[in-house]
This record gives sequence, C-alpha cells and structure tokens, in this order.
Amino acid sequence: MTDVKIGVLAVQGDFAEHIDRLHEMGIEAGEVRLPAQLDDIDGLIIPGGESTTITRLLDIYDLREPIRALGDAGLPIWGTCAGAIVLAKTASDLDRPNLGLMDIDVRRNAFGRQVDSFEEDLAVEAFGPPAFHAVFIRAPLIDRAGAAVDVLARLPDGGIVAVRQGSLLATSFHPELTPDPRFHRLLADLAAERRRGRRSRGAAAAGG
Repeated sequence: MTDVKIGVLAVQGDFAEHIDRLHEMGIEAGEVRLPAQLDDIDGLIIPGGESTTITRLLDIYDLREPIRALGDAGLPIWGTCAGAIVLAKTASDLDRPNLGLMDIDVRRNAFGRQVDSFEEDLAVEAFGPPAFHAVFIRAPLIDRAGAAVDVLARLPDGGIVAVRQGSLLATSFHPELTPDPRFHRLLADLAAERRRGRRSRGAAAAGG
C-alpha cells in the first residue's frame, strides 16, 4: 500500500473506474469536484470523457486555476484520453482553452468515432515486459512532444500515445479499463516521491 491520496476529477467522464482501480491497489482515492478537495491530495487524475465538457466544467467549478497552479508546483497529474487533451499545450477543435500544462499538441478524435475504437498491445520501455494492453475509445493522438517530454509508448505506425513530462503523464488510451495497474502505480510512485520530498523539506525547515 502506498501512503498517498490520489484525487480523481469527477465533474464528467469515467472517474469511477479510476477510483475503483486505485482502491483495488490499496491506494486512497477520492472525487474532486471543488477547489477545497484539491488541498489534501498527492496526485490527480483527469479522466476520459468529453474534453469540451470537462474544460467548461473546470471554469464552472472554479477548478482551472487551482489545478494549473498545482501542476506548475509539481503535483503529479495524469490525463487519460480526454484528460490528455485537457493537459495539452494545444488541442485541435477545442472551443475553449485547456490547461496547457504539458508541452504536447494533441489531435482530438484522431482515430474516428466510437465505432472505430480498438485495442493494441504496446511496448512501454519504462515498464518492460509484458506489453501493456491499451484500450482506445474515440482516442486522441499526440502529434508533437516537446524537448522536455519523454515518449513512453507508440503505436506500431509510430503514433505517440503515452508521454511523461516530469510529474505529468498523458495517455491516449484508458488504463482504468484493463486489469494492468502499471500506469496507476507510476502515478502513485510519483505522488509518493513528492510527498517524501515535501516532508524532508519541512523537517529541514523545522530543524533549521
């Protein structure tokens, strides 16, 4: 069990599946709908859903600036599918600004409609074998990854579908719909690392 709490943005989309997966792993998780619910978390997941709806609701619930500030301050944040669009620097055909935290450009609905959903076994070098079985549903594609962004996974044709930039993660697919916990574990590990760093700095300040 990892001694962290992961918040899951719960304004729209498949947040419940992420929470279920984290609980199965023995990790504390809770819904985030209001700014105050960001105060006691060590990491945040922005789930799949409708990116246009999520970006609107970020403003309605006054979550946009608090989440952006936490991301800038190093809070581990992971966006899946629509969440990757919300995190991106730019996204095609989005009718309002996204968070712009990650130096990536994302193309919405890059593979077509719901009926064009597919599954693919991906080699993720950071994890090693076995391959990660990824579920793509109305998925975006990461068209550009900046110099500070590490590409974690590509499709067989080279299309980028998973990236990391420091404490930020983005995946075009839905790991919460598979039994493989490795992406959730990666976020929890980043959250635990940040918590340890904050405790060490606090202890140093108290002793100094």
